[in-house]
Amino acid sequence: MSDVLVQRDGAFTTITMNRPRRRNALSRAFLLSLTEAFREVADTDARGIVLAAEGPVFSAGHDFADLAGASHAEVRSLLQTCTELMRTIQSVPQVVVARVHALATAAGCQLVASCDLAVAAESAGFAAPGGKGGWFCHTPMVPIARGVGRKRAVEMALTGEVVDARTAAAWGLINYAVPDAELGEATLALLTRATQGSPSSKALGKQALYAQLDRPEADAYTYAIEVMAAASQTPEAQEGMRAFLDKRRPDWPA
Repeated sequence: MSDVLVQRDGAFTTITMNRPRRRNALSRAFLLSLTEAFREVADTDARGIVLAAEGPVFSAGHDFADLAGASHAEVRSLLQTCTELMRTIQSVPQVVVARVHALATAAGCQLVASCDLAVAAESAGFAAPGGKGGWFCHTPMVPIARGVGRKRAVEMALTGEVVDARTAAAWGLINYAVPDAELGEATLALLTRATQGSPSSKALGKQALYAQLDRPEADAYTYAIEVMAAASQTPEAQEGMRAFLDKRRPDWPA
């Protein structure tokens, strides 16, 4: 059976990590398969993507079988491959929601932090365990730190301890922690809310949002003004404005 399962259900597509025998560890081949899956779904008319996993662990991070004894160049290449997956998730036009049912550690936690949104079962946990081992979680901390802020990021990175789902929600690593039995329903509800409106407007908005997040505020405003002014001329924007003024539901262009 494939390590990556892709299933379309109505407007949404679920990409499932199906490598439970290895705790969904992110080997090079697995990273490439996941990246390919996201790129393939990006070219469809799906409105949203759910990233899910099978097995007792959401993802245990990098597969050390690829790394033990690897050369400097080989490890750099693997980390670049991993980064390409994370950046692909943020570049696809669809809204991506992580549905986290269990532990997500190291690059597995990085994967959750790189998704646009995330919902976790209350029994799930999150960790950057390199801080209590021999190989620090340098790259996983890039999106994690941007989600939780400096002090929480330093705590996660230095202690390496597991953060429970409710704490992760309070810190901003995920959006919601819900009872385990409600995980699927809550994930679908969030994705449904997040995919309202014009798909093309949403895609442009997602792209621009990530582009401005890491800029200084003045530069972010300069960039956002230009994007928003240009976007006002699109058929979707004009239809949305007219529908609001006419007090009717918008009829989005095909």
